[in-house]
Amino acid sequence: MKITLDWLKEHLETSASVDDVVATLNRIGHEVEGVENPADKLKGFRVAKVLTAEKHPQADKLQVLTVDTGDGAAPLTVVCGAPNARAGLIGVLGLPGAVVPANGMELKVAAVRGVESNGMMCSSRELELGDDHDGIIELPENAPVGTSFADYSGAGDPVIDISITPNRQDCMGVRGIARDLAAAGLGTLKPLDVPTIIGEGEPATEIRTDDVEGCPAFYGRTIGGVTNGTAPEWMRRRLEAVGQRSISALVDISNYVMFDLGRPSHIYDRVKLTGPLVARRANVGETVTALNGKDYTLTDTMTVIADEVGVHDIAGIMGGEHSGCSETTSDVLIEVAYFTPERIALTGQALALTSDARSRFERGVDPAFLDDAAAIVTAHVLAICGGTPSAVTRAGAPPAEVKTVDYDPTLSATLGGIAIAPERQREILAALGFTVIEQGSRWQVAVPSWRRDIDGAPDLVEEVTRITGFDAIASVPLPRSDGVAKPTATVEQLLERRMRRSAAAAGFHEAVTWSFISDRDAAPFGGGAWSLANPISEDLKVMRPSLLPGLLAAAQRNQNRGADSIRLFEIGRRYLSDAEHPTLAVLMAGDKRARGWQAGKAAPFDAFDAKAAALALLDAAGAPADRLQVMDAVSEGSIWHPGQSATLRLGPKAVLAEFGALHPLLTRHFDVDGPVMAVQIFLDAIPAKRASGPARAAFTPPALQSVRRDFAFLAPASLTAAELVRAIRGADKASIVDARLFDRFTGQSVPEGQVSLAVEVELQPAEKSFTDAELKAIADKVVAAAVKVGAVLRG
Repeated sequence: MKITLDWLKEHLETSASVDDVVATLNRIGHEVEGVENPADKLKGFRVAKVLTAEKHPQADKLQVLTVDTGDGAAPLTVVCGAPNARAGLIGVLGLPGAVVPANGMELKVAAVRGVESNGMMCSSRELELGDDHDGIIELPENAPVGTSFADYSGAGDPVIDISITPNRQDCMGVRGIARDLAAAGLGTLKPLDVPTIIGEGEPATEIRTDDVEGCPAFYGRTIGGVTNGTAPEWMRRRLEAVGQRSISALVDISNYVMFDLGRPSHIYDRVKLTGPLVARRANVGETVTALNGKDYTLTDTMTVIADEVGVHDIAGIMGGEHSGCSETTSDVLIEVAYFTPERIALTGQALALTSDARSRFERGVDPAFLDDAAAIVTAHVLAICGGTPSAVTRAGAPPAEVKTVDYDPTLSATLGGIAIAPERQREILAALGFTVIEQGSRWQVAVPSWRRDIDGAPDLVEEVTRITGFDAIASVPLPRSDGVAKPTATVEQLLERRMRRSAAAAGFHEAVTWSFISDRDAAPFGGGAWSLANPISEDLKVMRPSLLPGLLAAAQRNQNRGADSIRLFEIGRRYLSDAEHPTLAVLMAGDKRARGWQAGKAAPFDAFDAKAAALALLDAAGAPADRLQVMDAVSEGSIWHPGQSATLRLGPKAVLAEFGALHPLLTRHFDVDGPVMAVQIFLDAIPAKRASGPARAAFTPPALQSVRRDFAFLAPASLTAAELVRAIRGADKASIVDARLFDRFTGQSVPEGQVSLAVEVELQPAEKSFTDAELKAIADKVVAAAVKVGAVLRG
């Protein structure tokens, strides 16, 4: 939120400089994002008077002006094309060296159609003071020629940009900021002038609320005989300084009160209303054209302001285009309402519609300020636009519960870390609007109506400590035991750390993606079991059921930027219906090997690359990679490519990982080109190490050389090589230390429906070398084990 120093001093009696204000705001918890002085961009622009205006000798639409800059020097020659340029006009001259705010152009002495021009007479648009570009600025006749235009226009008022946290709805207006600064000792909060308005008769338009849940209170009054002209210069200057474009007096009044007091209101052109003005639920499919010119389709969960014809206002968010005030408006209806914050937030999210009013209503405006706000808005309208007001109609009632908190002053030391004297705590709370009633050593603190964020004693501790200053909290080292510190990382953390190093060492780049994804991206993975009720965005709504959506989105972004080979991994959580599960996901896309003179064309990744990565990472995690079974993919037919994917299991049910090619429908869903390989390792499924003793015996180099024997088998095509190798390994566990497939062949001499599988078996003698008889016995065991799984030794 932006405020100006001059505007702040309307509410705060202080002589503090802008630097003092900024330092205090940061100290009490209001982060200042920046300070801008509008006068800086008006350097080099001066109030000047046109002495003569003659037709340009070489151009019909240009004039040659002689301009008095007020510095006693000879008048300057300026070429100007504005139709209103004339002798005697007092305007704004941009001198050579000045930079035009609207386009960043630096003014220079230059010849225009053969006539030297020493600057430029400026329009409102060029100085970013308005949209008028039909002519140059015309200042009053008494404007002091030679004065800096920044000083003359009052543009030297610094603008302070403050980041208001979501819980501080009371600081969404200048007065709320002033209250906090006064409590911090930077000045005295001025009393708010609330006028007494005596209305004549009932409003000309009936007002009521039919949705007490969404709009508990709906106040309003009508004013007849107004003249909607231009707002006063002081009001326009303040609004424009905080980024609000001046529109008309009536619209500016509503906006000014919102930024001044944090209280949105709405002013309708009463002639455009038909029948009563009612706060009600929208009908399903009902539409409204908002002030931003866009059409919105509503649902029955949204509160609207409507008359007999239709909807005029998305309640608490944005007014309708059809009932807005114009220059011909003469009768108005002022609406001041209290809307339920939760309803406003949900409606704004559903419509993807933001506004200054929404940012205040969804935080929760002061429910006790409706009458005062109506009086203040009315007073501004009467003072600026004239007219005759009616009495106020009050439909419904705002929440009126007074919240009281039981508080112990010693909590500032024990919970907040600062020992603050009870008297000072009482002063701070009183300055912030709280009422303190002492009951022995404890206090009963009544919470002001504008502090919806205060729920308990810790909130009061925060108030007194932040006003005192968080920098007053002493730096105290944490206690620790003597000697060497004990490890604090858990087994799970150590495993993740080891897996992260292993994946990086294997050439994969770590990605950190959102834990929340959209409904659309969760759908291919079976949808999300958990969704946020109040997401920051619809694209970050569902807690991810898999890490692959984030990696696929990262791959898509990298491909769009020309990446040829993508190797990513991420360690994170999958959020399923039963719990959250730690997982390592790997994704490979593009070229595994770039084209070159040795290998020729570039080679893409394939399912065997995914399998190799899965086995290597499982081995690094301590899983028995040599004993894992390769079985069909768990999610076959959804995210995995049939026939090019599988799972790694420890037994038929314990799935440790799944790997392979992702289904082409999934890659097209995420707009990723080419075949994409992926791995998901379920870290919580990996068996934990034994509690006592090492998981593996210490390595002892064998005394004797190992023996290798090759076997070739004919096996059914349905038999996987892994099953055969696993059976051979188990044929003689005492002697066989390894077995691996080194050839697979189909074709001539191999019967149809069968495949030739060649396996190398490594035998390790223990105390003496194998005899021929022992080798033959082991070979017989190998052949017998192969026969059990359907393979026979080739002749």
